[in-house]
Amino acid sequence: MRVARSLSVVGVLMLFGVGTYLTRGSWSNTLKPKSVTQAQEEQTAPPIQEAKTLKMSEQARKNLGLVSKPAKPQAYWRTIEVPGEIVDRPGYSDRGVTSPVVGVVTEVHAFPGDTVKPGDRLFTLRLFSEYLQNTQSELFKATREIQLITEQHARLEGLVKAGGVPESRLIELDNQLRRQKALIQSYQQDLLTRGLNPDQIKSVADGTFVSTIEVVAPPVVDHAAKSSEIQPVAFHVTGSSIDGLAYEVQELNVELGQQVQAGQLLSTLANHQALFIEGHAFKREASFLARAAENNWPIRCSFAEDDHVDWPPFDQTLEIRHLANSINSETRTFNFFIPLVNQSRAYDKDNQTFIVWRFRPGQRVRLQVPVEELKNVLVLPSAAIVREGPEAYVFQQNGDLFNRLPVHVLHEDRLQTVLANDGSVKAGLYLAQSAAASLNRVLKAQAASGIRADVHVHADGTVHAAH
Repeated sequence: MRVARSLSVVGVLMLFGVGTYLTRGSWSNTLKPKSVTQAQEEQTAPPIQEAKTLKMSEQARKNLGLVSKPAKPQAYWRTIEVPGEIVDRPGYSDRGVTSPVVGVVTEVHAFPGDTVKPGDRLFTLRLFSEYLQNTQSELFKATREIQLITEQHARLEGLVKAGGVPESRLIELDNQLRRQKALIQSYQQDLLTRGLNPDQIKSVADGTFVSTIEVVAPPVVDHAAKSSEIQPVAFHVTGSSIDGLAYEVQELNVELGQQVQAGQLLSTLANHQALFIEGHAFKREASFLARAAENNWPIRCSFAEDDHVDWPPFDQTLEIRHLANSINSETRTFNFFIPLVNQSRAYDKDNQTFIVWRFRPGQRVRLQVPVEELKNVLVLPSAAIVREGPEAYVFQQNGDLFNRLPVHVLHEDRLQTVLANDGSVKAGLYLAQSAAASLNRVLKAQAASGIRADVHVHADGTVHAAH
């Protein structure tokens, strides 16, 4: 029995030893003292600080087109943006040419696109008016009647002096002469209004009747005499100026051989020197526009598809002239109007001069109407600001380093952003004027890589912050 118990004890001890050996990996670490490194690892890691500085090489800055400028407090006008378009100015831009008489179009001298000056021929009309023929006939008769009365008056003067004829006879001839002169003046004026020139009227008085008349371009109304803001167009071709003013034939309203009535529209001439910018605003914006018009606040304008390279600088001050007092029933907007003085140049081709205008009716524009003046603020391009939720940031350049600074945005539009001058950005600091979103992405990428951009390693292996 004793031997059996001894054997069983020995077996238990052997099994315990084998188990202990096989499981030594799981319990051996519990018996060892913790190393300093392990103890430090078990401690709660401090929160990782968000990166605020990134490093950009000169080549990278050039690739992004980065430009930095010092921050300067200034005054800024808060604006609202209103769409609009360029339109002809009624009574200034277009002018219709009408037929002075009933006639048939026998020649057309100016076609759409041609440039004509006042007095240039537009049409030749063959007279088809019985009234005009009768007027010419009456003018010729009145002229001949004056000659007869004058001759008779000369013959009777001697007899009156001799007492053979009473003086009342001369008085009667004088009265007839005055009546005929009055008739001649009325006939001449009538023919002038019908399109005949003084030379033609003189030939009619001599017995040569006019069968055709020339319709010419009318004189341009010189609005500069009334308002200094309107200047008539003058052409400069190959260094020399063309005398006089000019029109462009915009539309031809008749055909060759067509019979026209007196007063019928023959063609439309255009001079786009004086135009309107027509803005389209909603009723809720009416108070802003009225205030800008009353105070003569200048309006900023962005012209769509404007090639400013080939034209002189546009330095005109734009102000609202008047506001429409009716609302469009379809768009629910009302219009306001800003005078615009156009720019032009001319070129020669096929012995003709053609006009090129910088601004054209139908061209779209964007208008920035001033609403409120903000003083002591910082103004940056919109591309200089990046947003992350409620936060907004700008980037200060310090050599190759760019520091991200939080800012308070007061106002922003499509082009500019206004920042509060609250000390977060000190005056004089150089701020990136564009590519803020790209800089923010690079900052996050550098932070994710674990490499801080604001430290550097010296040759002796020591690490220092940027200085």
